[in-house]
Amino acid sequence: MDRKMIFGIVDHTLLKQEATFDQICSLCDEAIEYGAASVCIPPCYVKRAAEYVQGKMTICTVIGFPNGNMTTASKVFEAEDAIRNGATEIDMVINIGELKAGNTDYVLEEIKALKKACGDLVLKVIIETCLLTDEEKITMCDIVTRSGADFIKTSTGFSTAGATFDDIVLFKKHVGLNVKIKAAGGISSFADAEKFIELGANRLGTSRIIKLAIKEKNQ
Repeated sequence: MDRKMIFGIVDHTLLKQEATFDQICSLCDEAIEYGAASVCIPPCYVKRAAEYVQGKMTICTVIGFPNGNMTTASKVFEAEDAIRNGATEIDMVINIGELKAGNTDYVLEEIKALKKACGDLVLKVIIETCLLTDEEKITMCDIVTRSGADFIKTSTGFSTAGATFDDIVLFKKHVGLNVKIKAAGGISSFADAEKFIELGANRLGTSRIIKLAIKEKNQ
């Protein structure tokens, strides 16, 4: 598989608590050089990063991250603030507790509220697959399909595990044609990246793939 194609669907990611703006700038430089789909960064750096890249790279940020159990109003505010600051892709975390309690209407309405805030911009819905049963994952495929969101996304990378091949197969089987798939968390090799793409992932959230290419280049 052509590596340029792989880079082109990577959200080059840095979400560590200790990340500095200098590191975010380096991330942006790498993403531009390798033709990434976006940089996925903390909300506090969105405005400065958007000014730094000057339109050369898409800015993605995370909302309700990483736990998802904020109020809907706070998530909407976060999203609107991020968009004002220059983000054009939003990755939101669902309220996992409400899903597990069977309050699917709450989960659906919250995603709809975030999509309304995003308008024509891209909304990705993180469902944190490692904390869900297969039945709950299938329920989320249906909810995301009905919500109008653009992507269903596996993981934050901050919980007990990241993306798995089985989850992408399950997503592909159960999401609607209007929903794309993002695999994120633990994607650490080109072989893994290729496999996720072959199984149906349209986007990869990873901090490692472009770093691997840089390491190979410098050897």
